[in-house]
Amino acid sequence: MSHTALVFPGQGAQKVGMGVDVADRWPEARAVYDRAAEVLGLDLLGLCREGPAGELVRTDIQQPAILAAGIACWEAMKASGAVDESDVGACFGLSLGEFTALQAAGALDLGDALILVRERGIGMQEASDATPSGLTALRCAVEDAEAICASAREQTGGVCTVANLNAPGQVVISGDNASLDVAEALAKEQGIRRPARLPVAGAFHSPLMDIGAKRLAKTLEAIEVRAPRVPVISNVSGKATSDPDTIRANLVAQVTSPVLFIDCVNTALGMGLSRFIESAPGQVLTGLVRRIDQDGKAETLINANSAEAIEALVQGEPA
Repeated sequence: MSHTALVFPGQGAQKVGMGVDVADRWPEARAVYDRAAEVLGLDLLGLCREGPAGELVRTDIQQPAILAAGIACWEAMKASGAVDESDVGACFGLSLGEFTALQAAGALDLGDALILVRERGIGMQEASDATPSGLTALRCAVEDAEAICASAREQTGGVCTVANLNAPGQVVISGDNASLDVAEALAKEQGIRRPARLPVAGAFHSPLMDIGAKRLAKTLEAIEVRAPRVPVISNVSGKATSDPDTIRANLVAQVTSPVLFIDCVNTALGMGLSRFIESAPGQVLTGLVRRIDQDGKAETLINANSAEAIEALVQGEPA
């Protein structure tokens, strides 16, 4: 019985050096970057190797670079025998990571996945440029975050909404800058400690990203979406699906909808998956899984984000 879930990070996980040692060690991983250069005309491996970090922060560069790093590590895991593909029961990711998950599960060709996230990134940057906006992390219950967003909208007439349900007590809200200013002040008044504005380009996973959603929908018209080899758990619904039409619709909706990461993890746990492997470049998601898993069902959490980590996995799961 399959018991492994593959988990892929989203924006914000990027760093100079991500995926480089893996590409240098395994030709199968290097081939991912070669394909990226071919379809996008971008030297993502060079950018990951040398930076500068400011270039990797650009949404239109960051998204394909993170996807390439994640898939490069997955290809290395398969090539090295670190993970048996037949042991994988589901894939999912956080926001951008859902595209990586779909590619790893065989729903998208690598070239198509790279094109999609590049266009998604361009569209999201266009939306961000159109309205000064952003994200704020709040340490509170989702009900409290929703009430704060409603009060901020009432005061400003702008956009303020829950964007990410990452873990119990960890909520990200999204909106125009004026509304976020009000929301952060309200949070402090209610005793919520250290609301934190995140270093991102705009109000992701909110209606302000509609420009990006439309650009992605247009790009998807020319892309084949196949039934994945294993179910992919959607950020929009928190449910596992293998239906190409549902996958296509969810990808467009995801741009302007909240990321239900807690539901995604609980769905994976409900499927009997007990080993969670997070691919490059992050190590945040396994920590979120630990916080979400209230019953200790996630027996093994692994960050396979470097050549050293993958080699250790070949020798036997690290503690």
